[in-house]
Amino acid sequence: MNVVFLSPHFPLHFWNFCDRLKRLGVNVLGIGDSPYDSLAGEVRDSLTEYYYTPSIEDYDSVMRAVGFFIHKYGRIDYVESQNEYWLEQEARLRTDFNISSGWKTAEMDAVKLKSRMKEGYQRAKVKTARYHLVNNLDEALAFARQVGYPVIVKPDNGVGANNTWKVLNDDELKTLYNVEIVRYPDFHFIMEEFVPGHIETFDGITNERGEILFYTGQVMRVTPLAMLQGAGENVSYTQNVQALDDLREVGKRVVEAFGVRNRFFHFEFFRLDKAKKGLGRKGDVLGLEVNMRAPGGYIPDKMNYAYDVDVYQIWAESLVYGENRSFPEYGFKRYVTHFGRGANVSYAHSADDVHGYLGDKLLLEKIPPKSISGGMGAQVFIARSESLDELNAQADYVLAKE
Repeated sequence: MNVVFLSPHFPLHFWNFCDRLKRLGVNVLGIGDSPYDSLAGEVRDSLTEYYYTPSIEDYDSVMRAVGFFIHKYGRIDYVESQNEYWLEQEARLRTDFNISSGWKTAEMDAVKLKSRMKEGYQRAKVKTARYHLVNNLDEALAFARQVGYPVIVKPDNGVGANNTWKVLNDDELKTLYNVEIVRYPDFHFIMEEFVPGHIETFDGITNERGEILFYTGQVMRVTPLAMLQGAGENVSYTQNVQALDDLREVGKRVVEAFGVRNRFFHFEFFRLDKAKKGLGRKGDVLGLEVNMRAPGGYIPDKMNYAYDVDVYQIWAESLVYGENRSFPEYGFKRYVTHFGRGANVSYAHSADDVHGYLGDKLLLEKIPPKSISGGMGAQVFIARSESLDELNAQADYVLAKE
């Protein structure tokens, strides 16, 4: 089997996907924008061969790399990256080289455009927030007045919370339109009514038949937009989705509605913190967006700690065997929480204090690259806990301000 993997060196821990494939005898063929000599040793060891290009965005260069690999190794079975930014590049390569294992260019809008995702949620019979595609200011104002402020404005095809705004009134919407939106004539923006809730996810891995081989989920106490506004400060933790009938059943319906096959997936839902007319009652689950790749940050590692599994291995086995051979029986063992500290914030407790407080509950400590710290934190502590009370106490300590 031959698998092309785009950007195996970034994010920094994604070499694990390549490593598990290679252990199963797969030819893992990396394409990246860092010279080979600059790659970390574990990245180099996880690859059968590496093709350097100054820019993965240069499609002609990437296409030549795939052509080189085909000439040397034969037919390509999969093109992967597990990175939202490269999904359309993946699809274009599958289209041009007639690789059938994954979405091609013509199919991408349904899983990349937030407005088209609404159609998939509708097929799954999952309610979503009302929306409007922003074409002109008058129509945008009319929609905002119809659903009521605040409203959320963001790119229809966007990554994370970049270029996302929470708008409180007509004046702010007029300013946003005239100052920001008009700067991006090639972008399409979507406006949604504000949902009074927090984000819970349904994440997992499917095989080529669309069968779910592993699933779990996260609770995000801080929205992605608030993370950016807070310089990355956030708290998110694993939860036992197997015990949540509503989220589990909704998630499975969405997997089926979107035809998710041979994919790591990351679906985001709102759980209402209070009732809102037209949306639902407190506790109801609403669709937010689908992501057809592994969840970002250190969430795959959090899954491993929470379930005592190896999701990188499960994903590799889904491609090679179509089944979860290593961890067919799995169960939720503990909460695992990502505590992200904001940049330029004075905290009451030093990193050494946190080490002492968490003790052997501290599983991982990282300083993320600045390019992604807005959604993760300038400093990250990942810790285990046996209860929500213990988790809350950890959050109070780690994020306490001076």
